[in-house]
Formats: sequence, structure tokens, C-alpha cells
Amino acid sequence: MQKFVLSLVLSTTLLAGTAEAGQPPDDTPASWSARQAVAFAITHNPDSTIARQAIAEAQAQADMAAAADYPLVNVSAEYGQTNNPMYSFGNILNQGAFDNTIDFNDPGRTDNLQVKTEVRYRVYNGGRDRAEQNAAAARIGLSETDLATVQRQLAYEVVKTFQAIIQAEEMVTVRNEEFSAIGAALEVGRARYEAGDLLRQDLLNLELQQARASENLILSRHTLELTKRSFSNLLGLQGGNVEIDRSNGSNQEVPEHIDYRNRHELQKIAAMEQAAAAGLQKAEGGRMPTVDAFAGYQLDNGFVKDESGDSWLAGVRLNYELFDGHRTSAGIAGARIALQKIEGLRQKTELALDLEVQHALLEYRQAEERLNVTGKMVGVADEAARLSRARFKEGVILASDLIDLEMRLTDARARQLSAEAGYRVAIANLRRATGLEQFPDK
Repeated sequence: MQKFVLSLVLSTTLLAGTAEAGQPPDDTPASWSARQAVAFAITHNPDSTIARQAIAEAQAQADMAAAADYPLVNVSAEYGQTNNPMYSFGNILNQGAFDNTIDFNDPGRTDNLQVKTEVRYRVYNGGRDRAEQNAAAARIGLSETDLATVQRQLAYEVVKTFQAIIQAEEMVTVRNEEFSAIGAALEVGRARYEAGDLLRQDLLNLELQQARASENLILSRHTLELTKRSFSNLLGLQGGNVEIDRSNGSNQEVPEHIDYRNRHELQKIAAMEQAAAAGLQKAEGGRMPTVDAFAGYQLDNGFVKDESGDSWLAGVRLNYELFDGHRTSAGIAGARIALQKIEGLRQKTELALDLEVQHALLEYRQAEERLNVTGKMVGVADEAARLSRARFKEGVILASDLIDLEMRLTDARARQLSAEAGYRVAIANLRRATGLEQFPDK
């Protein structure tokens, strides 16, 4: 049990990360049901927060790709003076200040305040912009499936830890009962020892067993505390007392259809395929020309000549690369291979998911059978312990026999607790493996 809790603490620490310091959120309940804990963890666990930010980041990239549907508008202003014949003569022409007295070789000093606006729009680029937008949409889908996968795994870990708390609490009760039973037997043994009806060795055995029971009780309480800390960590909380509500929403239904078709990993593969197809489309667009439309308006004003003028420019530009050193061909080949790899990844993922579902189903069936067996075991051990206590009180059996039966009863109860928790966790794992929510909204 202690090894299980240690591994649980390590795994959930890696999963949940370090929670932010501060007071618990306002929606923190006084006691947790499994349903409440799952909903709270999905909202507040750092992994969920990171996954949601990844979706927002992918949406921002999609917005950037969508900018290709809009024209680019630029406004600029510039002021300068010069006596350079070429630039000075250009200022004179732009301002409409030319006359026959101007010396072309020495037009003199001029200045110019130029205000300019330009509009550019890419009319066609071989579908590359549309392909980039499709790829951006696919990346949003990838982020959304990652979030769903994180939340499904997180919900399972919460249910698993919730059941571990129940098991640990009941184990503390069992250890308390064991300690009380050994204490009662020790009182009887001391009375018999004082009456000369019990050997000193048997009395020492009882005292040793009481010390062992006390140690087991201490370990069980420590295990419970560790499990609660792990539970808080999963919820995205730091420390604090954890109280669970076993009566509200801790039971789950076994899935009706046992398959992997609802798993978000398959949706992720579909999104990856969409992104790869868009990448191939974008690469193939490199063989096509680009067509740009442009228009501009320019205002020039000179303070030296005290003249001003305006002008406009509009047109269409076509660009086509006749040879690029086979760069486009290589890009197309790489994009086509990336798309073909998705099919192999799909087959690999389906095989892995199918195996995972089969493992989960076998674990559920094993847990169900184990639950039945341990229930019978506890019944037999409880009756044997009850009879042995009465016989020990009458002096019919030795202290070692009583100790052995008490230990068997405790072991049977521990096995039953483990089986009960394992059965509920097996149902939760089966729901996770089949891609279902732990507690669907009704």
C-alpha cells in the first residue's frame, strides 16, 4: 500500500505540476464528491490551463493566416531638403513647380513634404494562403483534442485518487479495529497470566502484536494523509484539509460499448491528416504564379517653392519563378511523405488503443471476480476470529493461534478494501480507455 501511494504521489506531481500560491478558489466545496472533484480539476489543474492556452495560441495563428484575405494599407509621411540636382528636380516636378527658367544642372535647393498611401492585395498565389488557413484550422483541432485528452486522463486520475482516499480511510478503520481487538486480547491475556493460566511468552507475543498493530495504524494514517495531499495536487490546490463525500456521485456505470472509437487520439490523427494535406497543397502552390494588385496616392508639398502636387499609381503585378533549384519539387515530395506517414500513424494508434481497451476490460473482469472472492474471504475470517477470541478467553487455544487469526482477518479486510477500490478504478479506467467522460452531464 505504501509503495502504491508513493508512486501515486510522484505520478500526480508530474501530471499536475506546482499549483499557484494563494487562497483556494471561491468554488472550493467543504467536502468533495468524485463528480465535483473531476469538474474542479478540469477547471483549475495547471495542465488544463496550459492546454486551453495552447488552443488560444492556435486561434491566434489562425487569425494571422486569415489576414491574407484582406488588403494591406500603408500610410507614410516624409519631409526632407536637398540640393542634389536629380532629387531637387524630382521635387520640382512632383510639386508642379517647373518653369523654363530652371537650370536642369543646378535647380537649386528644394524641400518636400510627402504624404503617401498604398493599397496592396494578393489576388492569387496558387492556393497557398487558403492552404495555410486550412492548416491553421487543423492546428486548432489538434489543440482541442490535446485538451480533451488531458482532461480525460486528469478525470481518471482524480477518480483513482478519490477511491484511494476511501480505501485509505477504511484501512485506518480496519487498523483501529485490529488495535482494539489485540488490546482486548491483551487484557484477557494479562488476567490469565496473573491467574497463572498463561505463559509469559504468550503474553509477550500479544504485547508484540499490539506494538505491530500500533505501527500499522501509524502507517495507515500517514498513507491517508499522503493520498489526500496527492488529491489536492490534482485539483490544483496547495495543502489544506480534504474531506470527501462518498454518498454523492461516486458510482459509475460500465460502458455499454467497449471499443476505442470515441478516443480523442483518433480525432487528433484526423486533424494531423488535415494539416498534412494543407501542407501538401501549400507546397504544390509553389509551382503557380502570384498575382498582386496595387494602388497608391501621393501628395507632395514644398515650402521653398511654395508649390504642391499630387499623383496616383495603380496596376497589377505577376511573378513566376521559372527555376528555383528544385526547391519546390523537394518541398512537395516532403509534404507528400508527411501525409503518407499519417496513415501509418493511424494504424499504429488504432492498434495501441485497441490493446489498451482490451487491457482495461481484462482488468475490470479481474477486479469483479476479485471483489466476489474477497467478500467471502472476509466473512470466513471474521467468523474464525470471533470464535478464536472466545476460545482464547476460555483458555482453549494459544495466543499465537489468536494472533495468527487476527492477522488473517486484517489481511482479508485489507484485500477486500483493495478489491473494492480496484473495482471502481477499473470501471473508471474502462471509461477512460473507451473515450467516455467519467461523469457525463445528464
